[in-house]
Amino acid sequence: MMNELNVKLSPKEILNMSFNINTQGYNPKEVDSYLDDIIGDYNEFLRVIRKLERDRNDLIEDNNRLRNELHKLKMEFDTISEESNTGKFTSNNVDLLKRLSNLEKIVYGKNE
Repeated sequence: MMNELNVKLSPKEILNMSFNINTQGYNPKEVDSYLDDIIGDYNEFLRVIRKLERDRNDLIEDNNRLRNELHKLKMEFDTISEESNTGKFTSNNVDLLKRLSNLEKIVYGKNE
């Protein structure tokens, strides 16, 4: 996952980083505080990424379910069309056509 984001460091690598300290070097407390902020940011990024992946998977599942239902209804529509040509058209079929139309709007994003 981290390579996909082109991120070089993990939170653990940042935590385990050690700096050379000399008389004119950085204040270790400041460095530790800064690294804590970086680790917090990384953890937040990972949390957001995981949530977005879950949301994406949920949307894919919903889309597949709706496509399957649309396919099923289109097959029923074809059957109804054949029945209408033979004079067997009922009010139940009108309801089915309305439902099919609404599903097409949902799946394909049409707002007609």
